[in-house]
Amino acid sequence: QVQLVESGGGLVQPGGSLKLSCDASGFTFDNYAIGWFRQAPGKGREGVSCISAADGSAYYADSVKGRFTISRDNPKNTAYLQMNSLKPEDTAVYYCATRNSCYGRVDLPYDSWGQGTQVTVSS
Repeated sequence: QVQLVESGGGLVQPGGSLKLSCDASGFTFDNYAIGWFRQAPGKGREGVSCISAADGSAYYADSVKGRFTISRDNPKNTAYLQMNSLKPEDTAVYYCATRNSCYGRVDLPYDSWGQGTQVTVSS
């Protein structure tokens, strides 16, 4: 079955950086889009980024554009989210997820996702 395992979260000061990893198994990684969404306490899910399978096109929420970079390493079945210039409002549980395509958007639902990794931005 589809498995997505996130890692790399933690506590970081405002302005700092973190790199999240997503290790995937149970499906043909190369054929599917990979995305990240987050959920802060008391708030709904927010799509963060998505990277397509076909050509590696990347899409970002306006709130993270210019600060976050999504990438994928198909031979390793792994995706990444590099987060720079972190802000307290980036504090959330971050989930790696998959669906057939990004469809040019970050806010569509995903078919499968992992357990999440906590990111806390605080001084």
